[in-house]
Parts: sequence; C-alpha cells; structure tokens
Amino acid sequence: MRAVRRVAGLIVGGGIAVALLFLAWSSLRGRPQDLPWTPLDLAQPVGLFTGRKLTALTDDFPACRAALDRAGVRYTALPPRAGAGECGYADGVRFTAGGPRRIGLAPAGLGTACPVAAALAVWEWEVVQPAARSILGSPIVTIDHFGSYSCRRLYGRDAGSWSEHSTADAIDIAGFRLADGRRITVARDWQGDDDAARFLRAVRDGACDLFATTLSPDYNAAHRDHLHLDQAARGGMGWRACR
Repeated sequence: MRAVRRVAGLIVGGGIAVALLFLAWSSLRGRPQDLPWTPLDLAQPVGLFTGRKLTALTDDFPACRAALDRAGVRYTALPPRAGAGECGYADGVRFTAGGPRRIGLAPAGLGTACPVAAALAVWEWEVVQPAARSILGSPIVTIDHFGSYSCRRLYGRDAGSWSEHSTADAIDIAGFRLADGRRITVARDWQGDDDAARFLRAVRDGACDLFATTLSPDYNAAHRDHLHLDQAARGGMGWRACR
C-alpha cells in the first residue's frame, strides 16, 4: 500500500512539475496564447491553445463578441434566426467595413456564427495573408466563398445528421483574389505542385489549427471545389478534424 501511495505521489508531483515548467516556459516567451487559462486575444499570433479557445466560443456569444471588440473587428450582430428541425442561430454576426480587417469577402454581406467569424479573422491575419505574401508575392484582397448558413443536413440528404451550415457554424471557401489581379480557386488550382497549389495547402493546414473541422478536396469529391471550415461543438472533447 505504501508503494502504491509513493507511486501516486510521484505521479502527482511530476504533473505539478511539468505544469510549472510549462508556465515558466510560456511566461518567458511572452506568449499568453500558449497557456490554456489566459483570455483569447485575436490579435496575438496563433498559440498552442488558440484553436481550443476559439472553439469554446460556441458556448459563449458575449465572450465571442468581446473578443472581436478587443481586436478591433468591425461587425454587426444579427437578430436570432429560427428554422425547421435544428436550423437557426442566435449568435450570428456580419462583418462590416473598417477596422483591421483588410480582406474583403465575396459575395459581400456574409453572416455567420460569431465563433466562425473570430476564427476567420485570425486565419486571414495570421495564415492567409502571410502565406500569400511569401508564396505568391502579392497580398490577398478578396476571399470568395459559397456561403455559411444553409438549413440542410449533411450533403443535402433527407435524413441523418444536420450540417454545421444549418446553424451558420461553417463557411465554404472557394478561392482568393490577389492585389496583382490573379485569382486562385480550389476547383482549378488544388492539384499540382505550383505556387497556387502550395498556397492553398498552406492555408488549409493553417485553418486546421483554428477551426474544429477543416475539409479540402483531399477529403472527398464533395469538397472538390472548396475548403469547408466549421466550429462544430464536440462536447468539450477538443478533437479536431483536418484533411
């Protein structure tokens, strides 16, 4: 019995030591986004816990709006929307002009769940724009999308699980327009190893750190022409789907 207690004590002591080392490491680096208990700051570079903090916003609309406000993101809160079955949302926002966001969305007037908007802002600042400049040599001025809210089940079936689109917790990204006039689309440019394909894979991989689900043409034929990004609530499990 004493041996069991001794082992248990060593395990607990080791866990505390690891936690203290982790705290010291993160503090010395000056990166609060690497700590699980610090508030989410959308203006900070992506950290070890940024993705989990973004996903947690699905349960807290006021906290999500506060995060957008602190980062200077301009938006309008949308009125609640009800729909058939499990459709509808109560945490919708629409980006508006101004603020630090420099990438437009086409079609304009996109409304989406607040946690998706928060993740989109970080993705644009920390993933899309840096990848465009380093790989393509030109900034992105517009992101083309296929929309967010759609009252439907997965893959448009008559039965089965509801899509994250049914609650505006998803967005489908179709392509990107650059300042130099080029246009990159998932449908045309995903295959191959040229700069356009490298860019698309880079922004897909970066999205995996920020969204609960990131699906690309590598997943199945239904995603051959877009990147599906969503903030699915998975009961606090925290696992992410990325392909």
